[in-house]
This record gives sequence, C-alpha cells and structure tokens, in this order.
Amino acid sequence: MLLEALGSALLGFALAWAAATRLAHRLPDRRTVLGVGPLAGLFGAFLTHSAIGPGHGVTTVLGAVFVAAVLLSLLLRPTRPTRRLRRSAA
Repeated sequence: MLLEALGSALLGFALAWAAATRLAHRLPDRRTVLGVGPLAGLFGAFLTHSAIGPGHGVTTVLGAVFVAAVLLSLLLRPTRPTRRLRRSAA
C-alpha cells in the first residue's frame, strides 16, 4: 500500500512536470500544476484502491495516473485564436 501511494505520487508529479514543461502557455502557475499532480495521483490511488480492493498494485497505479491526467486536463485553458473571422452584416 505504501509503495502504491509513493509510486502514484511520483507518477503524478512526473505527469505534472511534463505537462508544465510542454503546455506552460495553457496552464496556470507552475507551482499549482506541480502541486495538483501528486495530490491527484494520491487521490486516484485511493479511489482505485477503494474500488477494486487490495492486491492489485499495478491497476491501482494505472488508475492513479488516469485520474491525475484527468485532473490536470481540467487546468488547461483554451488557446486564443490568432485571427478571428469577421462576418458581414448582410
């Protein structure tokens, strides 16, 4: 259980770091992203472990990574269009 939690937090942090590196222009402050990653990983591990029970370490960690990816995707802001199309009044 302890290794599942540690692995989930580390993978959540790695996922957050990768997102903060590649998508910095679409995410909020870097500290927020790097804080959400491990917390989302731990929450995902708790949720998955509660749903499937003990003895499924790999599945628990995969579920934690999935939940972390979903929660990090909620932080994304839409991109601004570079050029807007104008419609005529007619």
